[in-house]
Amino acid sequence: MSSLFCIIVIVWCKLRLGSALEDYEYVSAIGDPGMKSPNVRVGLEAWNFCNEVGQEAPNMGSPRLADCTDLYCHSITDQFGSPQHDYGRNCEVHHKVNESDNRLRAGDGFPSADYKSYTDPDLYAVEKELYLASLCNVRDSSEPWQFWMIMLKNGNFDKNTSLCPENGKKVSKIITGRKFPCFGEGCMNQPLIYHNPSRAISSGAQIFTLTGGFYGTYDLDANLSQGIGNSSYFSVSWQKNLSTGGWVFSHTLTTSSKYPWLMLYLRADATKGFNGGYHYDGRGIMRKLPESPNFKVKLTLSIKRGGGSNSQFYLLDIGSCWKNNGDPCDGDVLTDVTRYSEMIINPETSSWCRPDNLISCPPYHVSLHGEIIYRNDTSRFPYSAYHLYCSPGNALYSEKPFDICDPYSNPQAQELVQLLPHPEWAVHGYPTKKGDGWVGDPRTWVLDVGAISSRLYFYQDPGTKPAKRVWTSINVGTEIYVSSEGETAEWTVSDFDVLVPETVTHDGVVVY
Repeated sequence: MSSLFCIIVIVWCKLRLGSALEDYEYVSAIGDPGMKSPNVRVGLEAWNFCNEVGQEAPNMGSPRLADCTDLYCHSITDQFGSPQHDYGRNCEVHHKVNESDNRLRAGDGFPSADYKSYTDPDLYAVEKELYLASLCNVRDSSEPWQFWMIMLKNGNFDKNTSLCPENGKKVSKIITGRKFPCFGEGCMNQPLIYHNPSRAISSGAQIFTLTGGFYGTYDLDANLSQGIGNSSYFSVSWQKNLSTGGWVFSHTLTTSSKYPWLMLYLRADATKGFNGGYHYDGRGIMRKLPESPNFKVKLTLSIKRGGGSNSQFYLLDIGSCWKNNGDPCDGDVLTDVTRYSEMIINPETSSWCRPDNLISCPPYHVSLHGEIIYRNDTSRFPYSAYHLYCSPGNALYSEKPFDICDPYSNPQAQELVQLLPHPEWAVHGYPTKKGDGWVGDPRTWVLDVGAISSRLYFYQDPGTKPAKRVWTSINVGTEIYVSSEGETAEWTVSDFDVLVPETVTHDGVVVY
């Protein structure tokens, strides 16, 4: 039996299974469905170029922080038993995380003996995330959850250091022709991060909700009290939409001459295990892990400013990890591979995948009906549906021509499939053409992510069992990629939810 026939059968079966599951109800896979919780559960993580800490910022804690706040409002009645509306005097704000917790840095002991202190900033950050998650834990079911995660990342890379591995391998010297921004020694620093702890606010109708946020800069000599000026800047704040009852997360990201490549995402991560891009046990909000081809994502995205022509704004970025032989990742950075698929909606982002540049195309495209269309079929391959494909750096049998993904920006090898708005993806709820959902066109999206991700090419060693495509991180946000001058992106995210099919077995047991 030919390998091509096997591929077609596998894809056809997945597509058929996905269509069959349309008959079932979908349920939320996350702890805060649609962002409706009255309480705040937000974590923050900051990374250097290779998803590590490297060195903590001066006078700052380890770059793991959290705002986990509960609002308790007690109803009162008058002498006749009628409800009163003076809620303000009867609302209490309970902070689960103290500022002393957020300020913990490498070498500090944790208040709980369950967590080990390390002097290594990378190891300490991992442990601090687990400690903060324990304070934020929500046990509203048999599957506890912790927080939404804000992710910051600095794209500067100093090739004169050995901080970053190469496809997971420790190297004593970086030898590469690839170009990366870096102003000199110290360019891979962690940011200054400031916190506006959640507090209660009221509307004119005396409805009390919480609001708060994080903000900061990568420019260590900046004084934000005197304004942003020419410095880099980021902020994420949250406030309730009183008409919907859901949280609205407002984001701002500004690059500068010293920090031209910055990333800011809001992530729905798994509550345990390896999240996308990490090689350790993390925490998050997804209690049930979505698996292709059977899950959807709903969110409302309103982009106010796009961040310039090099802003790779991701309507959605999904991340997971499996080995080239199809096995699940186990923490071995030499054989684990991070897999990403991203939909870029900046209309200024062009297709690097072209008939004259097949190296930036996946080896083949899978049509809606399961047909394999090879990239050298110039009359049928949808080149403009792809921005870029790159192969894992540890793949042994990549189809020529190929280019490997950047070998330094993850703790292990990675594979990217970057998509662009195109009619090919419209059937799954994705944007049809450039400009859909961009600045001035806010939309609520219901994306059949499971179906589209089951159609995408991901590398696997020949003759191995197809990997289960189980996704541990689902993100929205932007990567402003090496801007020539300071650029600013502003956007809001609300109604975020991850939906998986609810099915019932013959004995009436609900499974997912």
